[in-house]
Amino acid sequence: MQPSPVAAAYLVAGILFILSLSGLSHPKRAKRGNMFGIVGMCIALIAAAFGLGEGAYGWLAAALLPAVVIGAVLAIRVKMTSMPQMVAILHSFVGLAAVLVAIATHLRPENGLALTDTEIAIHKIEIFVGVCIGAITFTGSVVAFGKLQGLLSGKPLMLPARHVLNLVMIVSTVWLGWEFTQADPHRATFLLLGATAITAMLGAHLVAGIGGADMPVVVSMLNSYSGWAAAAAGFMLDNDLLIITGALVGSSGAILSYIMCRGMNRSIVNVILGGFGTEGGQVARVRVDGEPTPIDADAAVAMLKEAKRVVIVPGYGMAVAQAQHTVAKLVNLLTKRGIWVRFAIHPVAGRLPGHMNVLLAEAGVPYELVVEMDHVNDDLPDVDVVLVIGANDIVNPIAEEDPSSPIAGMPVLRVWTAGTVIVMKRGMASGYAGVDNPLFYRKNTRMLFGDAKETSDALLAGLKA
Repeated sequence: MQPSPVAAAYLVAGILFILSLSGLSHPKRAKRGNMFGIVGMCIALIAAAFGLGEGAYGWLAAALLPAVVIGAVLAIRVKMTSMPQMVAILHSFVGLAAVLVAIATHLRPENGLALTDTEIAIHKIEIFVGVCIGAITFTGSVVAFGKLQGLLSGKPLMLPARHVLNLVMIVSTVWLGWEFTQADPHRATFLLLGATAITAMLGAHLVAGIGGADMPVVVSMLNSYSGWAAAAAGFMLDNDLLIITGALVGSSGAILSYIMCRGMNRSIVNVILGGFGTEGGQVARVRVDGEPTPIDADAAVAMLKEAKRVVIVPGYGMAVAQAQHTVAKLVNLLTKRGIWVRFAIHPVAGRLPGHMNVLLAEAGVPYELVVEMDHVNDDLPDVDVVLVIGANDIVNPIAEEDPSSPIAGMPVLRVWTAGTVIVMKRGMASGYAGVDNPLFYRKNTRMLFGDAKETSDALLAGLKA
């Protein structure tokens, strides 16, 4: 149990973390929520250092100072388009820390504490659970980073009898856990290391079996895992704040994963077990009639000027091109002309939950112009022009028309019901799910080819003229 000043500081930090999560639930309160989180973490770090004692300050400084420098450099240099893989690799650090803490806790003596048999059994369970959750989080996050970074293929790894293999690893881990609680310290060490290796392979295999289209869910799911790993480390270290923070992150990550799965029409159980995936990069061809109709920037500007209602659908292509600031200026000009403009946000647009919301907030787009998919789909038939910027899978009608498609049943923005759809893309390539898009061939669709930043600049210049 921590000394009372430390415990009081942990309580304050815990309350600030709860307020931070509450603030992050709405764009208007997001900045305040972030500030609560930052202040809470500063209090937690100071309290943790205070509770260590004088002899540990040197070790703490040796670990903390390089970490602060590395974190600051990454925060400055990493682009918003690379945030999904950044988040994934950060989750791996939490998992690895939980594994190391668990093994160190097992190897250290009990400091002369007289524990009952029940307390010893509970302590061993804490260690074993911490190792398992941490190892799964670590290797799963590394694989997710590799897929998002392009170091590994986006295709799901479909090994023969992969579910049987997962089941064997799970049963083996449970058996090792039972033996671990009964074994002497020397044998228990080997059992613990064996469980670490098995769960590490399990984590890598589970994420490797998930295809590119489901990677947003994977990032959210790993966020939940990292929270539970932190909570497990808190139990082992007798740190109340780690337990609170881990539980908050774990539960909120689980809720977000469920929301993401619902937004993609996926079963969260199947995604966790690596049961779904798409053949990343392999286009699922569909039968289409006609040819795509290209359009130039001048014609697109003319359509926008004549429109009364415009909806903009941002996607990962806008993030890659860093066109959000130009798009924000474009919206300002349209609004000044008396045109009704809204942004339609799909729950899984981009490769990270809330990816598009963050980009638009960064560009200064008013919150009231940003509308979620469920609130805009019914309005699309009354919209004159829909401007799709770098989005593909989230506006693909095949999700509703082809039950055999990898994205079948996934809720999509029904942009094809609007008067005219202008799709801004570099070419006719498929989206991240690897599925061809019949929207590009519809009679009311116009293809504005080119880099999203360049074409947005051309539209902005045309509206100014």
